[in-house]
Amino acid sequence: MRNKITVVGAGNVGANCAMWAAGKELADVVLVDVVEGVPQGKGLDLLQAGPVVGYDVAVTGANDYEPTANSDIVIITAGFPRKPGMSRDDLLLANYEVVKTATEQSAKYSPNAIIIVVTNPLDAMCQTAYMVSKFPRHRVIGMAGVLDTARFRAFIARELKVSVENVTAVVLGGHGDTMVPLVRLSNVAGIPLTELISEERLKQIVERTQNGGAEIVKHLKTGSAYYAPSAAAVEMAESILKDKKKVLPCAAYLEGEYGINGLFVGVPCKLGAGGIEKIYEIKLSAEETAALHKSAAAVQELVDVIKKKM
Repeated sequence: MRNKITVVGAGNVGANCAMWAAGKELADVVLVDVVEGVPQGKGLDLLQAGPVVGYDVAVTGANDYEPTANSDIVIITAGFPRKPGMSRDDLLLANYEVVKTATEQSAKYSPNAIIIVVTNPLDAMCQTAYMVSKFPRHRVIGMAGVLDTARFRAFIARELKVSVENVTAVVLGGHGDTMVPLVRLSNVAGIPLTELISEERLKQIVERTQNGGAEIVKHLKTGSAYYAPSAAAVEMAESILKDKKKVLPCAAYLEGEYGINGLFVGVPCKLGAGGIEKIYEIKLSAEETAALHKSAAAVQELVDVIKKKM
């Protein structure tokens, strides 16, 4: 019996999640969306791509959650996208309602699933899914660090004209401009970045990484990134479904790690069949710790608003 992935939201991010997952033959995929006909149409289109690409999984679409029953993974992408001049924080209350409903329905039909949240503002939406589902913390995970790290790695690789596969990078903190790319622990084939790129240029690359999403929104004008975010979410799903135990930066619910309690913050996690199987605590400098706590404080402000709604 094949694994099953539910993708909530059949927009650009959700449809591409379904495409990446089907292309890797990870699982049968169910696309769910409130707009009648959209998930069904996109699901059928992806199903018909199977003979061309060479995958045998089923991709279907639905407007209700009954067909999602007994999913192993639920990827929540539904929500309103960012528009130019709009911060992730502006999305908070609108997307809170969307994620709340998606979580309630997903948990009802798939009580043993692992939830991967993609909807922005990411860290606060993870908190919503965690509180609504009442799942243990290892089964609610936020996709943020994989994307942020990918952006950092892409910029470094382009700067040095080397393969992205040789670039290892570490990004901690909330998903947004308060994220903390750790230059000290990032390298190219083991060579520290500080030996390859000037301090001034590194600072520019870090700032571009922190504003990576906003840069794409500025270009698109009527939407936000979707290829890289969806690929990142599916990398996480793959590590879980194949029990690969990849160490990936994810938004995880912290209970004292890094001196942070009761919040979803981006940290290195081992992802396996049980979801988050280990959270790694890196020894940080005083400056890095301060930056991480500043990022966590920004997340806390959003969570405080959500808690008033619950």
